[in-house]
Amino acid sequence: MDFRIADTFTESLSRLTADEQKAVKTAAFDLQLNPAHPGLQFHKLDKAKDHNFWSVRVTLDIRMIVHRTQASLLLCYVAHHDDAYHWGERRKLETHPKTGAAQLVELREMVQEIFVPRYVEVTRPRALPFAHIPDSELLGYGVPPAWVEEVKAADEDSILNIAAHLPSEAAEAVLDIAVGVKPKPAVRLPVGADPFAHPDAQRRFRSMGNHEQLAAALDFPWEKWTVFLHPDQRALVERDYSGPARVAGSAGTGKTIVALHRAVHLARENRASRILLTTFSQTLANALESKLRCLLASEPRLAENIQVFALQAIAERLYKTNLGKLTLAASSDVNQALAEATKAIGGIKYSTHFLATEWEHVVDAWNLTAWESYRDVSRLGRKTRLPEAQRLILWNLFEKVWAGLHGRGLITISEMFARLAAHYEATGNPPFDYVIVDEAQDVSVAQLKFLASLASGRANGLFFAGDLGQRIFQQPFSWKALGVDVRGRSATLKINYRTSHQIRQQADRLLGPEVTDIDGNKEERKGTISVFNGAPPEIYIQKSQAAEIAAVAAWLKSRLSEGVRAHEIGVFVRSDRELDRAKAAVEQSGMVYRVLDEHVQTKTGQVSVCTMHLAKGLEFKTVVVMACDDTVIPLQQRIETVVEASDLEEVYNTERHLLYVACTRARDHLFVSGTAPASEFLDDLR
Repeated sequence: MDFRIADTFTESLSRLTADEQKAVKTAAFDLQLNPAHPGLQFHKLDKAKDHNFWSVRVTLDIRMIVHRTQASLLLCYVAHHDDAYHWGERRKLETHPKTGAAQLVELREMVQEIFVPRYVEVTRPRALPFAHIPDSELLGYGVPPAWVEEVKAADEDSILNIAAHLPSEAAEAVLDIAVGVKPKPAVRLPVGADPFAHPDAQRRFRSMGNHEQLAAALDFPWEKWTVFLHPDQRALVERDYSGPARVAGSAGTGKTIVALHRAVHLARENRASRILLTTFSQTLANALESKLRCLLASEPRLAENIQVFALQAIAERLYKTNLGKLTLAASSDVNQALAEATKAIGGIKYSTHFLATEWEHVVDAWNLTAWESYRDVSRLGRKTRLPEAQRLILWNLFEKVWAGLHGRGLITISEMFARLAAHYEATGNPPFDYVIVDEAQDVSVAQLKFLASLASGRANGLFFAGDLGQRIFQQPFSWKALGVDVRGRSATLKINYRTSHQIRQQADRLLGPEVTDIDGNKEERKGTISVFNGAPPEIYIQKSQAAEIAAVAAWLKSRLSEGVRAHEIGVFVRSDRELDRAKAAVEQSGMVYRVLDEHVQTKTGQVSVCTMHLAKGLEFKTVVVMACDDTVIPLQQRIETVVEASDLEEVYNTERHLLYVACTRARDHLFVSGTAPASEFLDDLR
């Protein structure tokens, strides 16, 4: 007998208490071992239109809804008695007549909240964006036959509600049409093919071949991505690439999920391979490692082939192993060396800030250790022109900076990556066969050189996941110039799974409709859709910090009363200076907080408080972004130190990206606040 699980089952399981989930898992394992288990009580759902729906008694009040035939058993839903029965009575398991995909279809006539009036007395006729589309075309997108009429009668106001009741492929197609994007028709299976083999069916139904696979699905019910993948995601995961490849997409579109599955796919296909899964910070590396454990819960041996490290951490380890002692220069060491070199040379007409940024963004970033390399570098993004004579004067200074650092046995982080890259290019013996990089938009020049040296031009050697709209640490530069050309091997994900339509739509106002990198690769934000609705973001400007703290505390209390738990809440501020405001708001709400850093992670029972930079890569059901004052974001200190127009533009871009990152950590609820006068970005966010 085929034993399957539906994504609706794992989603409903996550809403139960820990004790209830434990009882459900026991019953599910019993069903898998023996679908006719004598200790399990089956009851036919008499009111269900699909006569193969049954309830299975778990406890006095908890019921599982299963679809049972002689050849198969499908776990569909679990809830308290009345809710479980109500769910089963409103659905049918069908094979779509045109696509051939198995679908759990909600019965239209029983959806009380969906009502599209056929005649409305208004002065302006409603726009019906689907009315002109032939029934056959809508069916080709996977719209169930019973819902075609409802979709055709929908306007822009009602389509979001209707989409929430459609199978995922149909919902995505109608939302694409609503925003002016032509969707791809669904795959059509030949007559007689297994409806569960359809790519769209595989994103919601999975066959559980053994106890370990079922345990993995049930142990992490909130992590649906460990079991179910969108067909577009699966295609990127399993594709063979002739060179470096990149997957892009706005926040919440599943780039990290693709990166994780890509690592596991390569490990399965190449059992003796060595795989590095890396990202720019230890916080994100910890999150990746946790998700990888979820994904490989039933295949722990595969995890032995995949190493998860922050980029700097793996570089330090490899440097010490291959090149010897390592002492990294701190920013204070560099500032001291710059000051000493400036004093030694004398007569330097450029400001201290200009010299520091020239060192950071040009000399150190590109590891320019010889006069010829500095003389010929393009200084991308630096508007102040430097003729050769001026460059020579500056090089005399920077040469002394290098000598000062090296004389104290120090090297910079960029120099560490550059030396490692040179080592692996010379030896041709990198420590990894495949490298997957998450949050790749914040990779530096030296880090990219290092990553390229690990791949050595191998097929499938380098895979990047990132979003140019979330670049907050690095200035843009040409990947192609460093030998990493992803043109023709790039793809953009368009389905947002994490952030509600309302939050995504408002957060997108902080960015342009498309972002282009130095090499001309475009990431279009138009056409991205969210697969679920939520409450609109709330944006408030208070007269004082005390008023803001009180408003945030009251809002948090309201979310608690609605059932949101403390560990599902994140409170973010621009920098450490504003952390006290966040702490005070959480304390006033009556909850306990935990301040996150590179080593402290989220914890059940506590609200997570941190800076916007550390929030990157995290996600919460409820998010508060506080202290958005006019001198805080964009940060006034950064603006005051700008000496070049290009630098000012870069400051504004990265500060916008930072606020975008913070807002898009939210799934269901977002509250943004500041004190008057507030950040100019809030006008755009509104």
